[in-house]
Parts: sequence; C-alpha cells; structure tokens
Amino acid sequence: MKLTLKIWRQASPEAKGNMVTYPLDGVDGDMSFLEMMDILNEELVNKGEEPVEFDHDCREGICGSCNMMINGQPHGPQKLTTTCQLHMRKFNDGDTITIEPWRAAAFPVIKDLIVDRTSFDRIQQAGAYVSVNTSGNTQDANSIPIEKAKADEAFHSATCIGCGACVAACKNASAMLFTSAKVSQYALLPQGEIEATDRVQNMVRQMDIEGFGNCTNTGACMIECPKGIKLENIARMNSEYLKANV
Repeated sequence: MKLTLKIWRQASPEAKGNMVTYPLDGVDGDMSFLEMMDILNEELVNKGEEPVEFDHDCREGICGSCNMMINGQPHGPQKLTTTCQLHMRKFNDGDTITIEPWRAAAFPVIKDLIVDRTSFDRIQQAGAYVSVNTSGNTQDANSIPIEKAKADEAFHSATCIGCGACVAACKNASAMLFTSAKVSQYALLPQGEIEATDRVQNMVRQMDIEGFGNCTNTGACMIECPKGIKLENIARMNSEYLKANV
C-alpha cells in the first residue's frame, strides 16, 4: 500500500508543534501499526532526519503504552484493540492517516506522540492497593468465599491497562472510567473493604488535583476503551464515594 501520513511533530513540551506530512510506500496489510511506524522511522533515519518519537513496550495489547489518536479515534478504527494490535489491513491503498498524541491538559506532550501519563500513576498510588500482612500469617485468598459474579466483575475491572484512551475520547478529558475501574476491582472484593472509605476519597481527590474533567455520561470512554471497561464502574465509584462521605 501507498499511504500518506500526517503526524504531529513537537520537539519538546515547550515547543510549538505542527502536523508534518510523510508519504510511505510498501506497507503490507499484515504489518501492525507500530511496525508501519518503524518503517517510516527507518526511512527518516536513512535520510538523516529526526525519527518520530512514540511510546511502546509490550506490543501485545497489555501495557497501555502505545497511545495514539489515529484519524480522530483513540487506538484507531478497530474496536477493543490497542494501537500495537491494530493491523494495516484495516486501511486501504491511498489512504491518508492522521496521527496525533492524546489531547488532555493532564497528559502533557513530552515529544511528538509521547505524552506524560504519570498522573495515572499518582491516582493509583493514592489508593489503588490493598494493605496486606506479609509476615507469614497471610490468609490464602482462595479461602475467602466470593460470589462468582462479583469475582468476574472485579477481574474485568482489573483488566484496565491505564492507556488513557478514555481520557482522549472524552470531551471533558475525564479520568472517571480509569479511576472507577481501579476502585471497583477492590470494592467488589472483601479484601478491599477495610480501606474502601479512604481509597475512593483519596483517589477521587488526586484525580481532581491532576486536572481531569468530570463525567457527563457521554459514554465515549467505554466505546473507545480497548478493554471494554464498563460505565457501571463509574456508577459504582460514585456510590462508594457517597457512602464514604456520609
């Protein structure tokens, strides 16, 4: 395939960015999107030009690093798929593809397509954990009876990879889906009950400190989430937050 790539280039957080157009030939439909970007960068390096900086790690749809806005959609046109798992067969010969970083005040651009998502780390550090006694008297988790429906829902909430697509898709740049998934995975289990009050209060407080917007129930976050995290998590977090403050 022959493609035209329009890519956001920004040298540093302080620099003014702009879209740069690159023609690319010889793209195979079986390539992943990131492999296509690798080929572009190889051509740029061979020409003595600066390669396009983009974040990635596992390339298996697990780590959440490969955050790109592709033709206005977080992670591109294929549902329930991260950028690294998106293949070029989803595009056609002659297509123009626009590639941008996440757009949110809480996700400042570091360089080109790389954004700083450490705000998510700070939200998790505020309460997304269970304090466990590891002195040798730890109770086996399998010895605690848990309803299968709750266990399954907690597991599904825990599949959130923290990629930030929910924030990029939201008109308010809200992190409610991410935060609520991290709250829910503990709120549904007895191990998380002891710290439930402090957890939801601290995580919501940190989310606000980071500058994320609030939820207005548009639902774009769930639609664009590569792991299909449900909106019910937001309702659950709101319920937990209300109980914690009464």
